[in-house]
Amino acid sequence: MNFKHPEILYFLPLLLVPILVHLFQLRKFKTEYFTNVKFLKELIIQTRKSSKLKKYLLLATRLLLLLFLILAFAQPFFKAKDSDKAQNEMYIVLDNSYSMQAKGKKGELLKRAVQDLLEHCPENTSFSLVTCTDNFWNVDIKAIQRELQNLQYSPIPFEPESLIAKIKAHQSANEKDIVIITDAVGLKEKNVETFAKDDNINYVLYEAENTKNVSVDSVFINHSLDNFYEIGVKFKGFDDDFENLPVSVFNTNKLVAKTLVSINEKEKTVNFNLPKEDFNGYVAINDNGLEYDNTYYFSITKPDKNHVLAIGESAKNTFLQKIYTADEFIFTNTELSQLDYNAIEKQDAIVLNELTDIPSALITNLKTFVQKGGNVVVIPNESANISSYNSLLSALGGLSLGNLTSQEKMITKINFNHPVFTGVFEKKVTNFQYPKVKKSFSINSTAPSAISYNDNGTFLANAYNNISYVYLFAAPLNKMNSNFQNSPLIVPVFYNMAKNNENTGVNATVIGENRPLLVDARLGKDEIVTIKNEKESFIPIQQILNNKVKLTINDNPKIAGNFTVYSGTNALENVSFNYNRIESNLNQVNAGVLSQFHEFGSMQEMFNTFHANRTDNMIWKWFIAFALLCLVLEVLIQKFVK
Repeated sequence: MNFKHPEILYFLPLLLVPILVHLFQLRKFKTEYFTNVKFLKELIIQTRKSSKLKKYLLLATRLLLLLFLILAFAQPFFKAKDSDKAQNEMYIVLDNSYSMQAKGKKGELLKRAVQDLLEHCPENTSFSLVTCTDNFWNVDIKAIQRELQNLQYSPIPFEPESLIAKIKAHQSANEKDIVIITDAVGLKEKNVETFAKDDNINYVLYEAENTKNVSVDSVFINHSLDNFYEIGVKFKGFDDDFENLPVSVFNTNKLVAKTLVSINEKEKTVNFNLPKEDFNGYVAINDNGLEYDNTYYFSITKPDKNHVLAIGESAKNTFLQKIYTADEFIFTNTELSQLDYNAIEKQDAIVLNELTDIPSALITNLKTFVQKGGNVVVIPNESANISSYNSLLSALGGLSLGNLTSQEKMITKINFNHPVFTGVFEKKVTNFQYPKVKKSFSINSTAPSAISYNDNGTFLANAYNNISYVYLFAAPLNKMNSNFQNSPLIVPVFYNMAKNNENTGVNATVIGENRPLLVDARLGKDEIVTIKNEKESFIPIQQILNNKVKLTINDNPKIAGNFTVYSGTNALENVSFNYNRIESNLNQVNAGVLSQFHEFGSMQEMFNTFHANRTDNMIWKWFIAFALLCLVLEVLIQKFVK
């Protein structure tokens, strides 16, 4: 037992006072004479015995009364199990990502967690609350009650390591107790590998009852016909087969297509035909799982003609002219000696076709061109100046050319997931006629190859800088060295390499991906663009690039939907934003990642445990009660003991 005020115990010698009073009562007795005391003798003896007992009882009660009062004022207590952590500050990390939209035994997991927090958090407890979207520092439950009740789901997936890093960076005079409230969907080892064992991390796990879910994963253009787009809508199903799901396609809230879809596999693609015109709408389904991934917003802008410049010998550029036809491209062919450097910035793609040497001036201009969103395709010459090529590739990033070998190689492997083959194949092809090369260079690249040889060497490599691509072939493509020009692959490969990704196809950006957008616009020095719709408006980070504007979105917008880019009141382009589908699979619960930390079964258990283990057991109230009991006993003794 410990005492909060041990100095009060110095009053314990006062217990001698009642003892002295009872033992040394200085009462004077007066003798009274009676005629006959024979009959009083027995009565006198009995009275003395009862009087003596009464005095001892009173002495005991008064001693105990005084003792209990002294102990009560000294405030005795039993030290708590974790009393050394009593001053720790509490930090709650609340997962409000879209997987918490799943339903548990008592409704949506996030709403249940918020309700438990409101019900069981003591009113006098100070804590800090961190979510994927909001921070509340040093508050109590009453101060943020309304904010908690209005807490929205986050388009940013739950990443506990970044939230806890934010907590660790928050200055505090005391140690920190961290409580993670999550469903553990999509957690990985890397999310907790930076946590230390002495970080006092605890967690409360909320589990979904229904893990069945279907998501609209993506939309892309399969084919571009004369009057129609054939779009493909990819669905993903999790945990079960789904029969007769209604699927609707809307253009500016107008229904343009509807069908029923059955998903009996993990992925399924359904095709729709849309008129070949500007589209700004969405695909929607209706299932019994998560709601956030049931709608996929996308825009299609009728493409402008892409400008393609081929630099090289005219005879070697003939095959390019057949691919870049006048109905979709503005193709220009020029010799290196006749190149107009001012024309470079007006292009969408530039092909360097078998140049022997690449001048420094061209390297400088191409570097600026790529930084502003242009694509560059490099086809080497077998007599190439490797040093000049690598100077160019180094300036453009991530690639380098090695030595030339004369070994014949077969081109046999296609990376069907590479962006250059998006929408090209309906299924993986294995029985096409393999082209070959006689002489080729080795390529050093960190990115996956688009096309490879039979020995796994790279034939077509690329480097990506968020807004543009640099493509590098490993071999000259002239007919003396290769029959690649006769391969059916050459048309889709060069067609897609020359297409400006921001100028054609489906426009659909994932919130939080931080992928820059390029918008065609000529802005003045002080002009800015705004992205907005009926519900939300924001100003992105922007950089003027000649006749384009590079927009950096960061974590905007907060709500998925179709938006329009405005310069003042002038609408420039439609853009669409969607939530990340990474948490659509509710079977990805990985609570084992958190097993090294302490788990609480519920929010109530968590608060009760912290209170019990860190609050000293103050027992002075019991001593007050005992003192009052002694006082009552004394009154009873005085009244009933004769």
